[in-house]
Amino acid sequence: MPDLSIIIVNYKTPQLILDCLTSVYNYTQDISFEIVVVDNQSGDKSQSIIQTSFPATHWFQMGYNSGFARANNFGIRQAQGRYILLLNSDTLLIDNILAHCVQALDAQPDVAAVSAIQLQANRQIRPNLYTTFGQMRRAFYILPGAEASERLLNKLMPDTQYDDPNQVDWLSGAFLMTRASVIAKAGMLDESFFMYGEDVEWGYRLGQQGRLLLLRDQKFVHLEYGSNENNQQHVVTHINRFKPQIQVSQLLWVRKQYGIGAYLVLILHYIGMIPIVFIWKMAVNLRERRLPWVDLDNQWAFTKQVGIFLRFFWKTLLNEPGFYKV
Repeated sequence: MPDLSIIIVNYKTPQLILDCLTSVYNYTQDISFEIVVVDNQSGDKSQSIIQTSFPATHWFQMGYNSGFARANNFGIRQAQGRYILLLNSDTLLIDNILAHCVQALDAQPDVAAVSAIQLQANRQIRPNLYTTFGQMRRAFYILPGAEASERLLNKLMPDTQYDDPNQVDWLSGAFLMTRASVIAKAGMLDESFFMYGEDVEWGYRLGQQGRLLLLRDQKFVHLEYGSNENNQQHVVTHINRFKPQIQVSQLLWVRKQYGIGAYLVLILHYIGMIPIVFIWKMAVNLRERRLPWVDLDNQWAFTKQVGIFLRFFWKTLLNEPGFYKV
């Protein structure tokens, strides 16, 4: 039995996986591991490209684009290791982080899962990464950026406080190492999620089995969005902070973890914000002596996003199992 099973989901990213696996083999020492790649119907030469360079790689085909949760669950079912690592294809290791994480889990049986600090391609720490449920929930509300708004949101959705500075509410699925025995108790990823949000929801269930630690002395590179150029092109604004798929998934998480009331409050908030964002922008236009209906692309984009959320409204409200793919 290997110490670690490394599960990577592939969707048309053979070069990223080659780079990722090169870093895994170059830096990993003192532990045994296996590589499990699950392919989401890439329809290219990914398998031959990767297995030519890394023939020991176990390769599995999903037969359709199943997203993150379903593909990782398939990989978990094939895994033979004591520990399971979900690892994004667009990640690079820069030292013997895998052995350090295994040692941390070996030494602390009350820890359910561990992760590490994410670096950008330039090796700078990735800013504004959420580690608490409160941070995630507060980010969904579109309020004026004044201190009063921040204080109100912090009061309504406070962050969990832990004695251990490494302990967090949830860990990013880009690099998440847990025990096979913990998964057996907590269950696998929720397959209603297509992409995004599944690691947040899983974090809640993993956290019921033990502490979740973000090892701040361990780091890895997360290039991010390697397989989706549209994400790279997404322009973030105050009212359009997330791609539709991200927010549909996060709304599903809110419904699952916090119930109908929390979900309805968010939906009503978004619907109520539609006239507000238009009135605000028109007032700005008038103040700047422009026609009131010019430069409203951002407001129309927000309206379109809300329309996408509402397509999933009844399904989410009733918490129906399914495939929440935009």
